[in-house]
Amino acid sequence: MAFWRRIWQRDAGPAPAACTALDIGTEFAKALVFEIDEHGRGIVRGVGRKRQGLSHMQSGTVADIAAVVDNCSVALQEAEEMAGFRPTQVVIGIAGELVKGFTTTHSQERRRPDVPISEAELQKLIDGVQREALREAERAITWETGLPHVDVRLVHAAVTGAAIDGYALTNPVGFQGRHVKIAIFNAFAPLVHLGALQSVASQLDLELLEIVAEPYAVARVLSDEQVRQAGALFVDVGGGTTDVALVRQGGIEGTRMFALGGRAFTKSIADRCELPFPRAEALKVDYARGMPVERRAEVASIVADDVEVWSAGVELVMEELAAGDLLPGRIYLCGGGSRLPEIAAALAAERFWKRLPFARPPEVTVMAPDQVEAISDATGLLVDQQDVTPLGLAYQAIDLQTTEDPLDVALRRVLRAMKV
Repeated sequence: MAFWRRIWQRDAGPAPAACTALDIGTEFAKALVFEIDEHGRGIVRGVGRKRQGLSHMQSGTVADIAAVVDNCSVALQEAEEMAGFRPTQVVIGIAGELVKGFTTTHSQERRRPDVPISEAELQKLIDGVQREALREAERAITWETGLPHVDVRLVHAAVTGAAIDGYALTNPVGFQGRHVKIAIFNAFAPLVHLGALQSVASQLDLELLEIVAEPYAVARVLSDEQVRQAGALFVDVGGGTTDVALVRQGGIEGTRMFALGGRAFTKSIADRCELPFPRAEALKVDYARGMPVERRAEVASIVADDVEVWSAGVELVMEELAAGDLLPGRIYLCGGGSRLPEIAAALAAERFWKRLPFARPPEVTVMAPDQVEAISDATGLLVDQQDVTPLGLAYQAIDLQTTEDPLDVALRRVLRAMKV
């Protein structure tokens, strides 16, 4: 941990650690500058935003590196001036249809259950899980792109659970037993997407601590014990994509994304009302906030039509994530697109949840920044659901400072050996 403390330390003596969270969204580049106190809590000191051009991002992925760097630079400068300091490290979120996140669970029967598990045996087990996960991601991305060979890279990995003979453990080393089970969440993405974000960080002259799948980050921000025990679905409606994460049995089982978000709603309003795109965006935002707008009935009809298509996409994704098991009875919404009242109404509608394996009607909640208990906002500017995603990225950065358990250490050794 001494290494992490050194790279987090700012130049000025014993000042608190600091970092930047960068959410490169389809509509906005958002930057949060925050400190981390001695108790491991985050304090947001600066916030910056810059709207992206229509051609700068495509379905949540970078389409024009130079333009995105310029936008991020503006957002960063605003956040840094507000904070009064400039961190040198950054955590960046990644989204897009071809970002695949899933938990791989591997069970193994040991030949000699009376022999304590060694570190070498644990690493061998983790190695088998990771190689299986990489093959699965390569198959999925190759099938979806239709290309014979796609260079797939690991975005990040985390151990979500381990057990011996049904007994949950945080460190299996030294324990005896016959049946060993380990679960690891992995997020994979094509090299072209991952490399673009690495280029953005490099051109911004920032040290890239981690790239995180955004639905994974959002799904981890709530510390509610009921969420961890009973599970939940997290739906992040962004500008270009909708991200869905499933938390079940205390861990993240999987994440899925599809290319339909708030920008598609704006485009429909622009086309059907014959308005310029910026005017249609302003009209949609005012409508979502409940403000009086011209042609309200027409806008409501257009949004309702699009949300019906959107909810069908969410249904397909949730059905895939369910994998035949019951889905949790809580749905948490975030992202700028979730402001539209039709979004929450669609997920709570009987015709939606009846077609999915819910045991009862799901409870739909729109998330707020103050629900992220590990981070406080000293700026007072993080006020609605679109700010939850960058806070989730900040939470991941803070998590890097916590004491690492032996499973994480073993996982990192395996990843270094695999060089994925």
